[in-house]
Amino acid sequence: MPKPMLSTASQRAAAYSSDPQWFCDFTEEDITGLVPEPGVHRRDPSSVLLKDGTYHVWYTKSTGDAVGFGTADPRAKVFPWDWSEIWHATSVDGVEWVEEGRAVGVGASGEYDDRSVFTPEVLEHEGRYYLVYQVVQSPYRLRSFESIAMASADRPEGPWTKVSAPLLEPAANGEWAGEEDDRLAVLSQGDFDSHKVHDPLLLPLNGKFFLYYKGEQMGERFTSGGRSTKWGVAIADHIEGPYTRSELNPITNSGHETCLWLHDGGVAALLTTDGPERNTIQYAADGVNFEIQSYVPNPPIAAGPLRLDAPTQVPLDGLRWGLCHDVTGEWGYLKAFRADETQKLKYELGVSPEKGNEAFQAKLAELADGAR
Repeated sequence: MPKPMLSTASQRAAAYSSDPQWFCDFTEEDITGLVPEPGVHRRDPSSVLLKDGTYHVWYTKSTGDAVGFGTADPRAKVFPWDWSEIWHATSVDGVEWVEEGRAVGVGASGEYDDRSVFTPEVLEHEGRYYLVYQVVQSPYRLRSFESIAMASADRPEGPWTKVSAPLLEPAANGEWAGEEDDRLAVLSQGDFDSHKVHDPLLLPLNGKFFLYYKGEQMGERFTSGGRSTKWGVAIADHIEGPYTRSELNPITNSGHETCLWLHDGGVAALLTTDGPERNTIQYAADGVNFEIQSYVPNPPIAAGPLRLDAPTQVPLDGLRWGLCHDVTGEWGYLKAFRADETQKLKYELGVSPEKGNEAFQAKLAELADGAR
């Protein structure tokens, strides 16, 4: 018998994983304390840490209307994350949050971080806490380069000590066209991270430190997948560097805010928003060569999941619960998200959850135990 012909779509599908273990839906829930507040922007939460019965999160906070560029006022707030600081909040239940105050502020005039510090991520390592975050120097222009910095502390409450220089700076190897402040006008674009290095996230792996980040290119172009943002990684022997970019960069072809966690000897990642592989969960056994594990609907934006003390062994344990942001309105705020496997379990168990099936409810309860 001749072998049946396969359509192009069927051939592509044969290469995709059919294992549903990485698949889930997501739900979002309101929290208190970090809610919408006129005049205040809260966004980009870090991963959540649980220490001695208290949850901790760090996030970008600023005040006032963003008026954009072109005002001729060098101090005008151009983005919601302009003139931002990094703030810290705590909770005993993950629902009611208390804003504790500023963790890291901008530097003195003329310093590399004198305009804004924002988009933090946190790592606890050997009893010390490390924040990595974005910085920009005044004046803030469309062509401004943005870098990644670090601060460390002995306690989640601080005080935080900054490093003396950025950990990672843009490649800056493109060439602008003309003198006008136009980020899209270039003679050459340079590397994928020639303009900005964003959304840092730090993980210890195989005796080294992996600094993941989003890159933006000079003269960024729009593609079939939308914005052309991609992720890279820089690796160091010591936590404060120096960091060297991987020769395989960029290590993703998609993704906006970074969301990664240690899993089973390697690194898992949630990619959202931008690129042809957006809204996927991926895994790299070596932390660099990522493969798609699942496609997920409506993932949380700027997800900061609960970071567990040890690498996860069960798929999705790194995404069971955490915080994310909602910036669809005038003033951004934080909320909670949760992985929801109800739809998948309905098919796996062959029952409808609406019937109150005991096996179904028991499985949901088992998963919920690992959520917080």
